[in-house]
Amino acid sequence: MTDDPPPSRHDRITRHPTPGTQNSLRHWTSARNPLRVSLNYAVIVLARISPSLRLKNWLLGAIGVTIGTGVSWGLESTPDVFWPDLITVDDHAIIGYNATILCHEFLQHEYRTGEVHIGKRAMIGAGAIVLPGVTIGDGAQVAANSLVTRDVPAGATVAGVPATEMSADDS
Repeated sequence: MTDDPPPSRHDRITRHPTPGTQNSLRHWTSARNPLRVSLNYAVIVLARISPSLRLKNWLLGAIGVTIGTGVSWGLESTPDVFWPDLITVDDHAIIGYNATILCHEFLQHEYRTGEVHIGKRAMIGAGAIVLPGVTIGDGAQVAANSLVTRDVPAGATVAGVPATEMSADDS
């Protein structure tokens, strides 16, 4: 048995070097097909404003988001527009109003991609941002307006920027 720390989100991120001297966002059309991104964007805009949870799940599933049974996406919630196919949301999870789930980061000399996995019955609060490569455990809770930069253990509650685990005294 070893006492090695669990892998961080950075261990699950794929790095893609950017050619030339410009920042990686200037080369986004080399990273992902512009027609695919345009279609994803149009579908996400429709899903963001739809009050129907069933329609939201169907639309987001059509662009590659893996969605379990009974998942609820709040109004204006936004999955990654470039790589929605890297998102998995398990049964009965809630993604709050205006929350954002990112699976990519465009940086100066590279861009990074990473899967995001949201566990069963997990809750993401309004306005929260989840970064690429993060796993949110079953039954975990992310407070509103938090920035999730690392994994959230099952059953834990995190809050803040960056999000940190709250103790029983904090609740």
